[in-house]
Amino acid sequence: MGQASTPKDPAAPDHGSGGLPSVLPAPGAASSCRHVSTDTMTDLTLRPAHHHDQDAIWSILEPILRAGETYALPRDWDRERALAYWFSPAHHVFVAQDTGAVLGSYYIRANQLGPGDHVANGTFATHPAARGRGIARAMGLHSFETARALGFSAMQFNLVVATNAHAVALWTSLGLREVGRLPGVFRHPVQGPVDALVMHRSL
Repeated sequence: MGQASTPKDPAAPDHGSGGLPSVLPAPGAASSCRHVSTDTMTDLTLRPAHHHDQDAIWSILEPILRAGETYALPRDWDRERALAYWFSPAHHVFVAQDTGAVLGSYYIRANQLGPGDHVANGTFATHPAARGRGIARAMGLHSFETARALGFSAMQFNLVVATNAHAVALWTSLGLREVGRLPGVFRHPVQGPVDALVMHRSL
């Protein structure tokens, strides 16, 4: 949950080359694992994603992509294309792990190029079977810390689908505010064209 970006963003890198590095830490960010507690977990670990996490991340992304209700990404992307996008060179990728199982993942990147690169942007995904356990909240808070460590001064989500009530409520509770509403820009598979929100907070 919590998707907040689109591949048509001007800051999106070229994903045509494919190929994944074996280890993908976030340069400039704290590289050590962080252990946090949620309402239902006492040992959730947030750490940089590694090559061996790819299967777990795909198991999280695939049902979200197929549903087509939250991401402005093609619903028919296969494993290779989705992971090439998620692990794009400009993305700082992390996973949320509990007792050895990867239950969520997120990445952050610069929202824009040049004079807009001081603002971060991110996309978040929680395994459908693990929702409601505080994982997305933990990833959101961790992403703010990571963004600050990387030198970003704000976080902006460019496309939070308005019908994704859980994401809107989560980001609002974490201090993001709606700064714009884009009418009918997201083609929901059930509800048709729906609005999307631009949400922002200072770091």
